[in-house]
Amino acid sequence: MYEIAHRVLVLRTDPPRDVVVTLGVPHEEPTGEWSCPYRIDGLDGWEHERKVTGVDSLEAVELATVMVRAALSGSHEAKAGLLSWDDAPMSRRTQTVYVSWDKERDIAYIAMKHELVPGDAVRQVVAEDAVLDYGDSGRLVGMELMNAATRLPSEMRI
Repeated sequence: MYEIAHRVLVLRTDPPRDVVVTLGVPHEEPTGEWSCPYRIDGLDGWEHERKVTGVDSLEAVELATVMVRAALSGSHEAKAGLLSWDDAPMSRRTQTVYVSWDKERDIAYIAMKHELVPGDAVRQVVAEDAVLDYGDSGRLVGMELMNAATRLPSEMRI
């Protein structure tokens, strides 16, 4: 795989070891779709190249990034608190949010993860034209926003 991006994370084991995430160059498949290879070395079960396919090269890269993030955060190493993002570059890390917008009712929902399931939100706080959903850890899991057409930035009104 010809690498276009990588990040090294730390697995807090004894001795500590690196988890290396690599994204490859997207390429066009014979079907006309585009694939982007990715690899995660250092997590059990991920030590081989995988790929995701999208309608164009940008979507393939975006999907590969989403798959990597899901694999890392869903790994037993991350759930056990052994995977450290602390040693990542000190610049602000980009976080993905998922926006759905009901144009007829002019209500948007901004979720902090791809799919919320019943029980993810255990507490709600109403604040003006927004309802904030919090999980059992006290972290924000999503937000319902009324009057979304005037409150959301244009790039989020899809």
